[in-house]
Amino acid sequence: PGSSVATQFMPPSIFGYTEGLTWYDYNPDEAKKILEEEGVLPGFKTTITYRDVVRGYLPNPGVVAQDIQAQLADIGVEAEIVVMESGAFLDAADRGEIDGFHMLGWGADYPDATNFLDFHFGPGASAQFGEGFPDIWEALQQGATRALPEERQPFYDTANELIKQHVPMIPVAHGGNGAAFKADVEGAYASDIGAEQFALMNPGGRDTFVWLQNGEPAGLYCADESDGEALRACEQVMQSLLAYEPGTGDVVASLATEWTANDDLTEWVFKLREGVKFHNGATLDANDVVLSYVVQWDASHPLHVGRDGSFTYFPGLFGAFLNAPE
Repeated sequence: PGSSVATQFMPPSIFGYTEGLTWYDYNPDEAKKILEEEGVLPGFKTTITYRDVVRGYLPNPGVVAQDIQAQLADIGVEAEIVVMESGAFLDAADRGEIDGFHMLGWGADYPDATNFLDFHFGPGASAQFGEGFPDIWEALQQGATRALPEERQPFYDTANELIKQHVPMIPVAHGGNGAAFKADVEGAYASDIGAEQFALMNPGGRDTFVWLQNGEPAGLYCADESDGEALRACEQVMQSLLAYEPGTGDVVASLATEWTANDDLTEWVFKLREGVKFHNGATLDANDVVLSYVVQWDASHPLHVGRDGSFTYFPGLFGAFLNAPE
């Protein structure tokens, strides 16, 4: 499907979307009246910050920034457009250091509300949207700790309503995405989560596979990156316990051969594939799996050092660091 105007943060194709929920109507006259009543106008100045890169969710950031700038000018708000380098922009956004408005988006890592809502609005989320809201945290915690979709959905409905109430962000659009290949590339496919596996493709018998993307990865310590340009590179050299079947959303075995979970989905047991070797000849075992989580969780671990040290995925999805700095 193509792009669509967003009525909430959750995209309609992902579990956790609230049917019938809409955003506030566009009403510049009422907006100007409120700002005047609150003493913000006249004379209010702000900024609109973005990174000049193309993404499926924001293919023309400069054009969008100018359009928002013009709409703000119509109600008496003067907005300066600020363009930042991509990596510096993401780091500053994570630390909550960007004043005024900033434009950013999100591409799914997996098709569930926790990837969208917990990561951005949960108690372990970065400072991008401020200090957070405990009532949203409570709804997300309830939704994440239940197994059945019909039991989880009401809590995500509540969270989506609260996001509209608190307005930590303004949703603009849900962008469509795609990938194009030369006609002679065998096994080509487009991943809806940006995780194409190039090793499964044959570039027409050539010994070099050339992939053009929107920018260079900011870094390749994958646990400390959150941008798709870095994560696509990581997908080529990292394997997980489970994976998605290429071209589908079906969960399949990867480094694990089989797995079980209790009814509450709070305890999981994985059986590892035997004979898996690292490049240095060492054999994969359970300690390696545990270590991959520990270096993200424990902020005091000697390997908890990436490009900028934010490791935003782990607290965003699991809540907090161990031995977090003061």
